[in-house]
Amino acid sequence: MICDNLSIVNGQLHFAGQNTVTLAKQYGTPLYLLDEDYIRRQCRVYKAAFQKHFGPGAKPLYASKANAFRRMYQIMTEEDMGIDVVSPGEIYTAYSAGYDLSNAYFHGSNKTDGDIAYAMDCGVGCFVADNREELLAIEAECARRGTRQQVLLRLSPGIDPHTYEAVATGKVDSKFGVAIETGQAEELVLFALELPHVDLAGFHCHVGSQVFGEDIFQRAAVIMLEFIAHLEHTHGFKTAQLDLGGGYGVAYTEADPHLDVEEKVAEVAAAVKKTCTRLGIAMPEIHMEPGRSIVAAAGMTLYTVGAVKRITGYKNYVSVDGGMVDNPRYALYKSAYTCYLANKMDEVQDFAADVVGRCCESGDILQPDVMMSASVERGDTLAVCTTGAYNYSMASNYNRLPRPPIVMLHHGESYVAVRRESFEDLCRNDM
Repeated sequence: MICDNLSIVNGQLHFAGQNTVTLAKQYGTPLYLLDEDYIRRQCRVYKAAFQKHFGPGAKPLYASKANAFRRMYQIMTEEDMGIDVVSPGEIYTAYSAGYDLSNAYFHGSNKTDGDIAYAMDCGVGCFVADNREELLAIEAECARRGTRQQVLLRLSPGIDPHTYEAVATGKVDSKFGVAIETGQAEELVLFALELPHVDLAGFHCHVGSQVFGEDIFQRAAVIMLEFIAHLEHTHGFKTAQLDLGGGYGVAYTEADPHLDVEEKVAEVAAAVKKTCTRLGIAMPEIHMEPGRSIVAAAGMTLYTVGAVKRITGYKNYVSVDGGMVDNPRYALYKSAYTCYLANKMDEVQDFAADVVGRCCESGDILQPDVMMSASVERGDTLAVCTTGAYNYSMASNYNRLPRPPIVMLHHGESYVAVRRESFEDLCRNDM
């Protein structure tokens, strides 16, 4: 099995110790499941690794965009996790969940004036500024309020993580951040230091997502620290914080490697310490932003099989009652997933079929060439694993379909954290 929270009992798939077939019947399908105990465990692994290898002050920030809803922010509060947010919607959700937003970092490459004002109203602790225009907008809003705002500048270290092009964010020509290589980053730093209401605390970078490369974060850290040393030696600016972003990959299939978080953090910390010593600078407070690696394997989506179409001599299709509306990642990125026929785990898996959704769209494919039992039929329960990240957060109402609920699994019990959308919800904003 691709994750240690999966098991087979009496021929049926169990997730977080609970029977998925039973859960599908209890809550209906499509159904998002989240293993709360796994999420908490991953938070604690990250926190312990940061304290051990980076020392006091260093902290992981949960990347909200991976999966954001009220209960998630309550868990982050209970686990003493920082967060990053990328929109006023995420800010509102965290605020309404009682999260202390002084521990939040506000990202985004095009924050509106309204976004900036709202974030300040909610007490967001730090802005990660992407460009000169944003700095001017922050300065103007703070001047109007008579306050100062802590800011990190997002820089581009010029790293290619060799991941999906759509999620590679650290290259020189990325839409995100300001390039170090071109000299524009240094210009922006000097500009920020002149602004009376901006408190420049340090820098942020992010190289991409679903990264498995052995030294990607180390290489980014070296480039960022060399820039930091240049600023200190040339301009006397001492950097307090360095955020290296997120992006560690997770195993979606048996072919994917499993990363040891503690080991990876130790490797990055060793590179940071060695580089700081070489450059003669104090180590900044280090942050990273895990999202996928905290919640992805904590998630599973359950579906009910509808039509099974066998096209003799060509291919087979197994249709389910969800699709690209609740998981658009195959349509977007050709993302691989592991699928199981949850109620027939003890049968021979010798039937190949494309698992497809119910949308009127040829591209509505959840996963091609899935091996399952040839007895697959209407009413079976199909499970897609590792759906805790970028599934609910990217879900839509295409074809006017309601989004599934989120059911949390915790200590052998289950509870609804996000209710299933109703048809009335679909029309709630219609005039």
